Amino acid sequence: MEALPYTDSHGIRIHYQVEGNGPPLVMQHGFTSSSNAWSQFGYVQGLCRDYRCILLDARGHGASDKPHDPAAYALTNRVADVVAVLDALRIQQANFLGFSMGGWIGFGMAKYAPERINALLIVGAHPYADPSWDAFRNVDGTDPGAFLAALESVLEQRIPTELRPLVLTNDLRALAAAAQERPALDDVLPTLAMPCLLIVGEDDARCPAVRECARHLSDATVVALPGLKHTESFIRSDLVLPHVKRFLAGIQS
Repeated sequence: MEALPYTDSHGIRIHYQVEGNGPPLVMQHGFTSSSNAWSQFGYVQGLCRDYRCILLDARGHGASDKPHDPAAYALTNRVADVVAVLDALRIQQANFLGFSMGGWIGFGMAKYAPERINALLIVGAHPYADPSWDAFRNVDGTDPGAFLAALESVLEQRIPTELRPLVLTNDLRALAAAAQERPALDDVLPTLAMPCLLIVGEDDARCPAVRECARHLSDATVVALPGLKHTESFIRSDLVLPHVKRFLAGIQS
């Protein structure tokens, strides 16, 4: 069996995989998920013919290392993980597609490593402080029920039935350590010259913040998907992918 590809990020092993050929596109999944979700919901199949899809397991997720120390999950460390993968692949600059937590990491890339990003594609995330993560304040991952309740509080929706088993197969202690209140990153918005695509479900509580974010970007396209809540705005790749492909084709032309 072929060994999984890893790179070292300051002592943490980060798993990644590469599919397809073309301009590089980093794809960063959401909280409690893994890089496999991009294939499970059709994104890789839809993009790998035209792009070199670089799929990362965020620290604490998938096949990457899973520290239980909350300090390990500082945003600067998560950005360093993406940079380490790009360095391992000898890629100086890439497009970045992130969902939810992955989108927040994308804003972190824009703040801490903007020279490595050609364009930013964010689904279901914004750069403002998010106090909803306080729901995890007393959750340590030892009680799956408490973890799920906190997660649903953050999402402001029930976790779809098909996703609940995927959540519970994780190292919940690692994820609880990663579930920290997110500091504001909006100070970076006026400095960003890169083209940005912001996609959000109209029924996602984050929608107003995403629209507000776009007002402070010099080159932003906003897509609000009618009738979709947070998780559905990822699961429904049939609705998301056309916008992603159109945007990427436009910046490559």
